[in-house]
Amino acid sequence: MVRLKDRYLLVSIVYTDVPAGAHSKGPSPVPDLLLYNQPSEGALKPQLLLKAIRSEVASLFGDCGSGSVDRSLQVKYLSVATSTFILRISRSHYRLVWAALSFMDRVPIKNGRPCIFRVVRVSGTIRKVEEEAIRRAKLLILAAKDEMAGKSSNALEALFRSKDPARSLTVLGDQNDSEPDSDVAMDDG
Repeated sequence: MVRLKDRYLLVSIVYTDVPAGAHSKGPSPVPDLLLYNQPSEGALKPQLLLKAIRSEVASLFGDCGSGSVDRSLQVKYLSVATSTFILRISRSHYRLVWAALSFMDRVPIKNGRPCIFRVVRVSGTIRKVEEEAIRRAKLLILAAKDEMAGKSSNALEALFRSKDPARSLTVLGDQNDSEPDSDVAMDDG
């Protein structure tokens, strides 16, 4: 019997429309890290997300790309509170979905906010992706507490840092051509 092999993508929504004056230091300043990692609106549903991803794949890769991801693309988990979601896609076509997510620039709802869909982790098992989502949520809370206490002032560093140096983001000039996707943690589990 042949087993169907899938990939699970953990995707984080990073909002880019920080309001003017939000960085000002008032009586209760909001950490910069939380300005970019805001909760999504309640109108964001898995069906709207799937429709937007499928239409973006169709516009980028035409009927061939659309047909190849149509059956296997599925939203397994969506959290509007943390602005993260988990996608399941066949192993042979996950790069098409990743490319489509890279080109999406708005939340797929009416009057959607500008954002970046950042693929945080790619794995062969949903368990590893769920563990990473929990780890990132804890890191976000700790980084926001540190920023409120004045220990850290760089929001981008807190966004992209990792406890494992091998899984942190690499500089584009340092990437080895033999290792694609070295900027995202990959687990073949």
